[in-house]
Amino acid sequence: MSLPVIDMRCRPAYLHDFFGAMPGSAANDVARWLNQRVGTRGDPEHYARSRTHEGFMAEIDDAGLSKAVVVGRHTPTQHLSNDRIHEIVRSDERLVGIGAVDPALLGPGTPDEVDRAVRQLGLAGIDIEPGFGAPARHADDPLYFPVYEQLSALGVPVFLMSGPTTPDHRFNDPAPLARVAAAFPKLRIVAYHGYWPNVQQLVGVAFRHENVFLVPDMYLFLPGSEVVVTAANQFLSDQVLFGSSYPFRPIRQSVEDAQRLGFKDDVLEKFLFQNAKRVLSMD
Repeated sequence: MSLPVIDMRCRPAYLHDFFGAMPGSAANDVARWLNQRVGTRGDPEHYARSRTHEGFMAEIDDAGLSKAVVVGRHTPTQHLSNDRIHEIVRSDERLVGIGAVDPALLGPGTPDEVDRAVRQLGLAGIDIEPGFGAPARHADDPLYFPVYEQLSALGVPVFLMSGPTTPDHRFNDPAPLARVAAAFPKLRIVAYHGYWPNVQQLVGVAFRHENVFLVPDMYLFLPGSEVVVTAANQFLSDQVLFGSSYPFRPIRQSVEDAQRLGFKDDVLEKFLFQNAKRVLSMD
């Protein structure tokens, strides 16, 4: 089956050492290790081609993507600036940029940076990573409520990243999302990594709140994520979106693997393309 695909989490290796920019480095060893953990077949350093922008675009071409979403990051240990994301994505209409802010680091300048990222740079949303902050926080921490309110008013989604690499696993908890979703019912809330392995809890939150969207990305192919497919085939078909989490899993392999997981045909089309198109306001 040949379907259009939007990859909701797709970063080039050249973006940061953490993504494998430097061959032979300790960071590259981590990238190789993570690829092996999430089921990459073949060379765990498959992402080497994307150490150049031309190589990254070749990866996108080879995988047959319609769009690739490049995500920024702002934490105490890693800053992929909004200007850098804008610089990457403005070169090709197939690329979509997501900005990032950490209100604890930006302080009073946070609203201006959110506004600049969306209105001036044209980024399609904002990424926040509460569990990676200093100190770690939950998604419903009052620190983030002004950002949620601003994004809701701007009509763009917030992307919340958590998962098993969260330094303190107590903050890989989807339950606080329910409070955010209830407080901001018009805000599209996208959960990167699907809070794996707490998948069933996240599905429960999304069952109650239709403004919560799941991007399980590379963890979709690990034990426990079968519940996402089951839920999508029943009541969650409009709230699940595809992401490869490249460079930590090959794009093409992830697309092919996703088509073998058991999604119904109409659900698979929503999962790979239609839901992302709607969340990103591409209509």
